[in-house]
Amino acid sequence: MELQLIEVYIPVHRFERFLREVEEYHVIEKWYTQISEEEQLVKILIEKKYAEEILDFLEVNDRGQEDIRALLYNISTYIPRIEVEEEEDQEEEDPEEKQKEITRASRHELYNVVQSSSTSNVNYIWMLLLSSVVATAGIVKDSAAIVIGAMVIAPLIGPFTALAFAATLGDYNLMKRSVLTCLYGLVIPIVIAIIFGLIFNLPINSDEFLARTNIGLMDIVVALAAGTAGAMSFAKRVSEALVGVMVSVALLPPAVVLGMMLGAFEFQQALTPLILLMVNISAILFSAILVFWTSGIEPVKWSEIQVAQTSKTYSLLFVSSVIIILAVMIIIIQF
Repeated sequence: MELQLIEVYIPVHRFERFLREVEEYHVIEKWYTQISEEEQLVKILIEKKYAEEILDFLEVNDRGQEDIRALLYNISTYIPRIEVEEEEDQEEEDPEEKQKEITRASRHELYNVVQSSSTSNVNYIWMLLLSSVVATAGIVKDSAAIVIGAMVIAPLIGPFTALAFAATLGDYNLMKRSVLTCLYGLVIPIVIAIIFGLIFNLPINSDEFLARTNIGLMDIVVALAAGTAGAMSFAKRVSEALVGVMVSVALLPPAVVLGMMLGAFEFQQALTPLILLMVNISAILFSAILVFWTSGIEPVKWSEIQVAQTSKTYSLLFVSSVIIILAVMIIIIQF
């Protein structure tokens, strides 16, 4: 059982009503103390899967007055040990509750993580530069080990996950920042590879290079799997290192090969890695949006819900249309 602790700082005049209202939620334990004449501190222990409903309650009832503040903590250990209670009437379980059986972090927690992932900073730029140089060198030297090493340090899962998350919530400001960060994540490797392509001959005997000049429908399946794994790991807040490698494998090598071909002025041959890169981007975004949608991530205010529904519907239609068009192009290229 994954536990979280919510600390709520609440004015004294709203304290009694808050205690009555919070009883309606799945609270394991709560403690409270008065920290000043005007403010009470309430600590609420809860299962991770129920944290979002309390945070939503606080968000809706605060009404922008900013007199309620809440902090969320992950709990690694709690004594005494909590026994998991079995549900007696599982057949009568609410269908909406069944949809929430997959444990994920609250929307508020995910949003905070996404905000940092959607912004490019000095560390992000440096990691991109280093991973791009390493990936390009690995492809030139035909070393799978070096290419995999570049995937480990490539920070590409964050901004693409943030873009899918923003599309799911209909947060257009977050979407703009994520798009810019994603563009940095693609333009920098392409530019570095262009420089390599101008200086060195194309490594036509490199298997790592040739692998990105062949494209098939299976590449769409791999990209869909990468996007799904990345979104699920993000939603559950588990280690993203391994799935980050998977996403980077789908994005960084095609971008490098594309840049090297552009640097060598092989514009016609550059079409294949370009299609592969676009297929991977579209498939990753499609699967990530679908995962976030089906996991129940949505705003709580009615106006924001309408915007989110429109955003994720049109986003899925757009990326799925792109995938279909590119799949047709792949079939034409193969035959």
